[in-house]
Amino acid sequence: MPMIPEIFIIDYYYPLPDERIAKYPLPERDASKLLVYRDGEVSGHCFKELPGFLPEGSLMVFNETRVVPARMFFRRSTGAHIEIFCLEPCDPAEYNVSFASTSSCSWKCVIGNSKRWKGDLLQYDCPEDSPLAAMNLTAELVSREDRTGIVRFSWEGGEAFSKVLEECGKMPIPPYLNRETEALDEERYQTLYARIRGSVAAPTAGLHFTEAVLKDIRDKSIDIQNVCLHVGAGTFLPVKSAGISGHPMHREPFAVSLGLLRKLMAGGHKVIAVGTTSVRTLESLYYVGVSCIEQGRPSDVEQWAPYTREYPYSLQEALGSIISYLESHGLEEIKVGTRIIIVPGFRFRVVDMMVTNFHQPESTLILLISAFVGGNWRTIYNFALSNGFRFLSYGDSSLLFRQC
Repeated sequence: MPMIPEIFIIDYYYPLPDERIAKYPLPERDASKLLVYRDGEVSGHCFKELPGFLPEGSLMVFNETRVVPARMFFRRSTGAHIEIFCLEPCDPAEYNVSFASTSSCSWKCVIGNSKRWKGDLLQYDCPEDSPLAAMNLTAELVSREDRTGIVRFSWEGGEAFSKVLEECGKMPIPPYLNRETEALDEERYQTLYARIRGSVAAPTAGLHFTEAVLKDIRDKSIDIQNVCLHVGAGTFLPVKSAGISGHPMHREPFAVSLGLLRKLMAGGHKVIAVGTTSVRTLESLYYVGVSCIEQGRPSDVEQWAPYTREYPYSLQEALGSIISYLESHGLEEIKVGTRIIIVPGFRFRVVDMMVTNFHQPESTLILLISAFVGGNWRTIYNFALSNGFRFLSYGDSSLLFRQC
């Protein structure tokens, strides 16, 4: 009988010295090291060599989400400073509509120094003679739950909220970098192909790609396709429960085009996912397809959906059901959400190869890597630790072939 796996997070610990965490990116994106893992064998290379390891005629999928400068600093009338970190829009709930708002909108936010905010109206923290002061940007606390809350932003001047964030926000670099956002992060904590605003964390596997590497990939007749999954702040949340069954995954919205769905359904090629976000998106499609088959419409993928029942449908049946739904409703893409967690025991149906960075100890991403390589994650990470690889968001890269 299928059931939620009993996995203890302590088994996915490894010692990561602070000096191995890359605090800054290398001067050149594609100068990073590249670890290649295939059939139990590990080797070290340079990221520029990546195209040489990819099978000709493959399908390579990138996440084209764009990180928004989601951290803003406000002040109370008492002078206390409050940091507000935008997570996802609430009113309007659609990202594009919220970004286009010209006077007010509400977002779910993480609130720094939340206990010091008594619910009074906050003013954006800038000098009175700053051009930004004329915007009169304020924050009102609508509701609060622990360190998160719904915050209503209001401003003057008719600028779109996307422009407000660009002018007033800071890039939300990961907390484990232990430094303030700097000018270089505005460019380097963003992939070259980032297009659709919405993430509060970068899909960091893509940070290594340059136009030269992308050209070399296309020259091998590899079909480059895009998905969009907006990465939430949950990517930074540690697993606090001893067993993974007690860890909640946050919803992340994603979109996949009808054209890509048709290519996936046709098959006949290896699928290479750039980043764990692309893996989660692609593997979620099967369960979206199941909801189309069984309910007649797509629905969000719940965290434990892959583990709690048997599924009698093929991948082609699941993808076909999504395609039929889109065609019958005149839609060009599927837009839905996922809370999927990929842990050892997961059955991969779509992705054959993955490009990814090196992740934090005791994280859900380590569990995903372990599931993908048949439990051999320690072989990979021991090699990286022993051979001077740099870790986490600005660190080095790896190309992993799925263990069949």
